[in-house]
Amino acid sequence: MSGIWIIFIAFTLLSWLVSSQLKSRFKRYSQLPTANGMTGREVVEQMLRDHGINGVRIGSVGGKLSDHYNPTDKTINLSQDVYYGKSIAAAAVAAHETGHAIQHAQAYSWLQMRSALVPVVSFSSKWVQWVLLAGIVMVNSFPQLLLAGIVLFAGTTLFSIITLPVEVDASRRALVWLKTSGITTQETQKSAYDALKWAAYTYFVAALSSLATLLYYVMLYMGRRD
Repeated sequence: MSGIWIIFIAFTLLSWLVSSQLKSRFKRYSQLPTANGMTGREVVEQMLRDHGINGVRIGSVGGKLSDHYNPTDKTINLSQDVYYGKSIAAAAVAAHETGHAIQHAQAYSWLQMRSALVPVVSFSSKWVQWVLLAGIVMVNSFPQLLLAGIVLFAGTTLFSIITLPVEVDASRRALVWLKTSGITTQETQKSAYDALKWAAYTYFVAALSSLATLLYYVMLYMGRRD
């Protein structure tokens, strides 16, 4: 079990580092005003209009950096700092979440694949830790149980990996629109890019951590004593 603890500690530290950098940059870029004084909500409204998208609701949720797009009910949920904020950080996050709504409207293939995996991940997350734990304990007497746990965990790993191009593409769409719409200047565009870059790193670390953990379980299964 020492191997899994090494992986867990290493990626916990890496995740903490990336999260700290993201929060630091969001705080810094929250001091930079947008060129036209638009709030995060107004950024979403304008970006949706520019892409001819209707039927997407905009809501405000609690928490810090809790912004997300829900494809089930077509809702862009912005944290209060973003919803009411008139900064480059708020505009970047708002535009990124709107990028997901645009992906949905345009049937972006990677988003469709991720949405299709949601039921699988929902089921796997409920049972995978217990199946893996029991599988490790019984790896020599009943290795099929560990194999079942690996299959369940592979579903969550695949979800993490597919999430990467979805997030990167949403940021790309956001940055292009922010620049062409005049919300960012040449200098503040760099700040928006930096903020979204560190946000993307959180997904990269999550995917890498999941993949490393999956490989550990596979090696444990392959190295069992028959």
